[in-house]
Amino acid sequence: MPWAGALRRELSVRGQQIAVMTAALHETTAAEVPSVIFGCDESRQHGNFHPASYRNICANPEWARRLAKVHSGSRRASPRAGWRWRELDCANSSDALLMNIFCCRTTVGNRALCSMLGISCGLVPQFGFRPNIPLGDRKTDRTEIDMKLGPLMVEAKLTETDFQTAPARLVERYRDLAEVFDREELMTSSDAVPGYQLIRGALAAYATGGSFCVLCDARRPDLIEQWYRVMRAVRSCALRCRLQLLTWQELTAVLPTSLQKFLASKYGITAFSHLP
Repeated sequence: MPWAGALRRELSVRGQQIAVMTAALHETTAAEVPSVIFGCDESRQHGNFHPASYRNICANPEWARRLAKVHSGSRRASPRAGWRWRELDCANSSDALLMNIFCCRTTVGNRALCSMLGISCGLVPQFGFRPNIPLGDRKTDRTEIDMKLGPLMVEAKLTETDFQTAPARLVERYRDLAEVFDREELMTSSDAVPGYQLIRGALAAYATGGSFCVLCDARRPDLIEQWYRVMRAVRSCALRCRLQLLTWQELTAVLPTSLQKFLASKYGITAFSHLP
């Protein structure tokens, strides 16, 4: 997708510039558009994270476990001795961006941010949440949603191509599919269904009585259009009111100044950015 590719190129340039300017521990992948892989240096600074966020992540065992997931390119590459690439080391990681924002404090106490998300203040983020969405065979879906804040479930996107496309048979497994969605509107193909993660998110909100939010970049109109395409198929107005999309740019407007500066430099995310 051109929008995803353009954003990957921008983040690649920004990451390489930051790595050189700050002398941060880093390597780059061998792709045509290289991704910057940051590491934690001897002073416990990590180029992919805001300093306060990284300290809080390392101090919280549940959050710190997210740092251990191995990068898919680590085995194919030759990282320096003693350093194995991790998924959250990558400058393109939407999970790292999510944790940079929501781990800057040990709890989410920013009233403006909480109001924007429709949640109470003082909640502790839970990353890699499994909502156990009911299937038709009395089993549950064990896939993860990126973050949970009280009743709110969040899916984060940055340079990902889309919200995943799944075979129709996988989508049709869900117990509440016909209750939540207009099947003809949703299943535009008998073979594959786009927006699989969005479908799961809406089904999770329905099953749990909670809400679901997608966080993506304002420079990704393709993802925003996918969101509205799936939401048009949701039957219930009451459920649609518990489903929302926010851009990182909208969120940034209510964040602390130091974090705003970090996001602007590293990701080009600034408050009230508009599409080109």
